[in-house]
Amino acid sequence: MALDIKPTRSELINLKRRIKQTRNGYNLLKMKRDGLFHEFRNLLADMIEAKRELTEAFMLAQTRIDLANSIEGALKVRAVAIANSTKPEVEVKPKNIMGVVVPNVSGTNLRQSFQERNMGFVGSSPYIDEAADSYGNLIEKIVKAAEMEATLKRMLEEIEATKRRVNALEFKVIPELLEAQAFIQLRLEEMEREETFRLKRFKNK
Repeated sequence: MALDIKPTRSELINLKRRIKQTRNGYNLLKMKRDGLFHEFRNLLADMIEAKRELTEAFMLAQTRIDLANSIEGALKVRAVAIANSTKPEVEVKPKNIMGVVVPNVSGTNLRQSFQERNMGFVGSSPYIDEAADSYGNLIEKIVKAAEMEATLKRMLEEIEATKRRVNALEFKVIPELLEAQAFIQLRLEEMEREETFRLKRFKNK
C-alpha cells in the first residue's frame, strides 16, 4: 500500500523546512534547559546558605528569648510583645527568571527599631531589646528562605517540563520526521525512475 503513495517535491521541501524549524526549536529548548539548570544550581547554593543563616538566627533568637524570660520574667516579655501593635506584613508578587514566573516576596515591619516597638524606656530592658532584634532578624530570614524555596520548586518543575520536551523532540519527533523525509525521498526517486522507464518505452514504440 505504501508504494501507492505519490508524494510531491513541494511536500518534501515543506518537510525539510519543518525539520529545520524543529531542530532550531530543539536547540533553543536545550539552551533554555541548560540555562535554567545553571540558574537552579546557583540558587540552590544560595538556598543552602540561607538555610544555614536561618538556623543560626533561630538558635540565637531562642537563646535570647529564654534569657529575657529568665531575667525579666515570661509575663513581662509577653506583655511587651502584646503591647507592640505593629505587625509584620508580607506581599507576594510575580517575578520572571528566564521566562519562568516565580514569587517575589517582600515584607514590611519585619524588623523594628526600639522606637517603633512602642515599649518605652520603662517597659524595656537590654535583654528584651536583644530578643526583639533577634526575632526581627529571624522573620527576615524566614521570608527570604520561603521565597528562595518556592523559586527553586517552580524552576525545578520548569526544568523537568523542558527536559521532557527536549527528549520528545530528540528521540521521537525528529527521528520520525527524518524517517518520513527518507521515505518521501526514496519514493520520489522510484517515481522518477518509473517515469524515465515509461518515457523510454513510449519513445521506442
